[in-house]
Amino acid sequence: MTGAMLLAGGPAAATDQWTVGGIGFVVPKYEGSNDYEVLGAPFAYPVFSDAQTGGVAGRVAFGNGIDDLRFRLFDGAGFEAGVLGGYALGRDQDDGPLLRGLGDVDGGLIVGGYAGVRFGLALFDVSYHRIVTGDTGGYFRVGVSGETAITPNVTLRTRVGTTYADSDYMADYFGVSAAQAFNSVAGLPAYATDAGFKDVFIDLGLTYDMDANWSLIGGVGYKRLIGDAADSPVVETADQFSARLGVTYRFSLAR
Repeated sequence: MTGAMLLAGGPAAATDQWTVGGIGFVVPKYEGSNDYEVLGAPFAYPVFSDAQTGGVAGRVAFGNGIDDLRFRLFDGAGFEAGVLGGYALGRDQDDGPLLRGLGDVDGGLIVGGYAGVRFGLALFDVSYHRIVTGDTGGYFRVGVSGETAITPNVTLRTRVGTTYADSDYMADYFGVSAAQAFNSVAGLPAYATDAGFKDVFIDLGLTYDMDANWSLIGGVGYKRLIGDAADSPVVETADQFSARLGVTYRFSLAR
């Protein structure tokens, strides 16, 4: 699942609604791959309301990625902040001809936090993502996003940004050690990486509310690897595309 969960409500908030659904993705097999795979997942999240505020609904913004599921803890005076979680997709040495002999990169759980400032319709935010299981590493993500109602039932969400990864992440996903170079079936040379910006991205998402309960969600994304990531010998192409399509159902709990 790619997305960002944004839930709001103060101490008086109560859960009285849920959103459930499923979504499918077309994504590169690994960062830098020329080949793509189809993934899918169900999801469910609560919607919080507060009689004192008139009700603020939770939502999932799937364009942020499976590594960027956000839980909003504070929202006021144009500022919001919260915690995040997710999953870092790993890489198998059989995912592409350039990877054979390099060994696998283990995926893992992500924890972190984010903060953002809103100017008009635009939200400028920065987040930190730390991989805490598997092959560890971390990165910062800076982005700006906005939503526009095209019709009363159709909403367009646009997000652009960049990602800065630490040395551990860059070494795991884009570096080639001397031992890996020796074992490389493709004869890759050793390649050292440094911490730095690894990509820039843009994502377009659409939500179509079919009625009060059912919605269709979809979108497309483009990411361009840059710096040491783009120059890595494991990268087949720096141009990375993605697409998604899903459905959601909102319902109230019986009282």
